[in-house]
Amino acid sequence: MKELIRAAFVIARRDFSATVLSRTFLLFLLGPFFPVLMIAVFGAATAPMSATERPTVGVIATAQDFQQLDAARNRLQDTFGAIGMIGLQRVDPNGQPQQAARTLESAKPGYVAVLEGGLASPRLLGSVSAQSGTAKQLRLIIAEARRSGTPSEAVHLPVMLTSPSPNAPNTGAQALTARGGQSLLFLLTLLLAGMLLSQLIEEKSNKVIEVLAAAVPIDSIFLGKLLAMLCASLVGIAVWAAVGAAAIAVFAPNGLSALPPPAVGWPTFILLGIVYFAMSYLLLGAIFLGIGAHASSAREVQTLSMPVTMAQVVIFAFASVAVGAPNATKAIAAAIFPLSSPYVMIARAGELPGLLPHLVAIVWQLLWVALFLRIASRIFRRSVLKSGPTRLKSRKLART
Repeated sequence: MKELIRAAFVIARRDFSATVLSRTFLLFLLGPFFPVLMIAVFGAATAPMSATERPTVGVIATAQDFQQLDAARNRLQDTFGAIGMIGLQRVDPNGQPQQAARTLESAKPGYVAVLEGGLASPRLLGSVSAQSGTAKQLRLIIAEARRSGTPSEAVHLPVMLTSPSPNAPNTGAQALTARGGQSLLFLLTLLLAGMLLSQLIEEKSNKVIEVLAAAVPIDSIFLGKLLAMLCASLVGIAVWAAVGAAAIAVFAPNGLSALPPPAVGWPTFILLGIVYFAMSYLLLGAIFLGIGAHASSAREVQTLSMPVTMAQVVIFAFASVAVGAPNATKAIAAAIFPLSSPYVMIARAGELPGLLPHLVAIVWQLLWVALFLRIASRIFRRSVLKSGPTRLKSRKLART
């Protein structure tokens, strides 16, 4: 085992140096900035379309009061034009207003807050702050509905924060952070793990793999190449993170404080993101390296790329059900499935506090990493030993 690990580090150092010190690695580092530029362009073009996606407030009031509020909201919508106003929907209370707020937040279409007390003594209940856009718009709507002055007249609207129900879907800012972390992890894995499919083509074509097989065990070659590509990927992520931090410092002086904070805090969230990326990369990388070992030409790699990419998309879609409902049955099932577990757990870190579930998940993923490495290394060994002119010749070289 000691010799195997030592040989794996030798192979890893060789491949890492050859990858990072090459000219093509610079072009590889510049690659992700082009999609980011396209996303920024399309985001600016489709920004008016996002105005139709507005939060909804449940209103506990008489039919007459609600009619006045709804009419005032429509008049303000005509006034502000493209600025999307919040939606209002009249509901019947079930029990106390505080309990109704918690119940309504978990109902569809997903109320962000509940307005009760009518026009006489309105009060806002929910998980929104007094300085939020929802509360500010409600003050304007109430002022307009009262017809006691211009829409800009100040209205006293006390806000009572309520804790959401444990089983209620999370539609707040932390859900957006969870979705962003999950999407970023998926994009990095999709971008970086796919390189392993074509990593062996050149060495198999010029018989370098046979020289390596004659010098070190096949398992060491497999582990070394996987570790080398993981380290090269981390170097790329470090460069992209540095550029992103510089961009945040220039365009968003408040830094991460301007973004919705995750439930576990930014330092822990970033650390968990690195760990879960490594887990996801090792799980998928072992599979991709085993598949790539079967390919003997660049054409075969291109043929394999499409089903591999589609499989990754399916895994991400399966993991995305956890966002907004981390304790649901589907979310727990996706967390147990090893290939989607890193995506689910990084989303959970954005929505729920606590580190114990993450420790359990990391141990669980490490067990599957060991199993995948074991199985994939055997497949890798058989594929590499068949890469020479004859299988017997390669076996003799491996035993030498």
